[in-house]
Amino acid sequence: MAVNGNPTVRRRRLGAELRRLRLASGLTSTQVAKYLLISQPKVSHLENGRRAIKPRDVRDLCALYHVTDPQVIDGLMQMAREADRQGWWVACGEVPYAVYIGLETAAASVRSYDPLVIPGLLQTPAYAQAVIEETIPQATAEQIAVRREVRLRRQFRAHHPARPFRLWVVLDESALRRVVGSPQIMREQLEYLNRLGAQPHITVQVLPHTVGAHPGVSGQFSILDFPDALGAGTVYLERFTSDLYLEKRSEVRHFSAMFDHLQAQALNPERTGCFISRAAEELLGAASLPGRA
Repeated sequence: MAVNGNPTVRRRRLGAELRRLRLASGLTSTQVAKYLLISQPKVSHLENGRRAIKPRDVRDLCALYHVTDPQVIDGLMQMAREADRQGWWVACGEVPYAVYIGLETAAASVRSYDPLVIPGLLQTPAYAQAVIEETIPQATAEQIAVRREVRLRRQFRAHHPARPFRLWVVLDESALRRVVGSPQIMREQLEYLNRLGAQPHITVQVLPHTVGAHPGVSGQFSILDFPDALGAGTVYLERFTSDLYLEKRSEVRHFSAMFDHLQAQALNPERTGCFISRAAEELLGAASLPGRA
């Protein structure tokens, strides 16, 4: 799976280059919008990779920006053609967070705070199945199967032996205490979490309840950073009916500062491993109780 071969990163790279050329030409996005006969927000969407752009429009923009090198123009037009190619997840069927998967696939690192459940990149198959079934009660068996397949395939990036990305997760203690599926499933999940946390490219920290109020009380968020200077990064806020993506540098800095505070308040990785082991041991006794298998 080519990390840079998905449509999201191609659009981001093309948009970043077009924005660089526009700024070098001294034109504003409003002036470009008038030239293309489109709205100014659409120009912004093109430059941040949220929308695809036709090769013809790329050629016209190059003329507007006084780009004369045929190799540069041809290269940008080729990027526009390739941006229409589908990512691997499209073949899986309806995926509600396809934009995020594209960003995650292209990311060099992900920093995530999760207050309620173990994040998808660190879930066992049984835990993933249970959490999908229990959080989306109206989903059909087919929809559950698709979500589970996509979730497990996403883990390829986190666990690939040759090119894994940097993953740093801060978990609220509630995510460890909430029994998803069964005590047995949960115990296996916690043991798996500890094994993953021992890998050099994955860091897991637990934020115990004793910390009290903290910057993460407002909910889950992830910060995705990209290679090749593809912008300041993206903050992803997962919501039940619609997701939110923040890309302004001020917004990314704000959430980065929040994550830094959470890291500082959380248990260090070594103490986190011990904390998770104790939680798993407690579930071992719960799993043996009648009706809790």
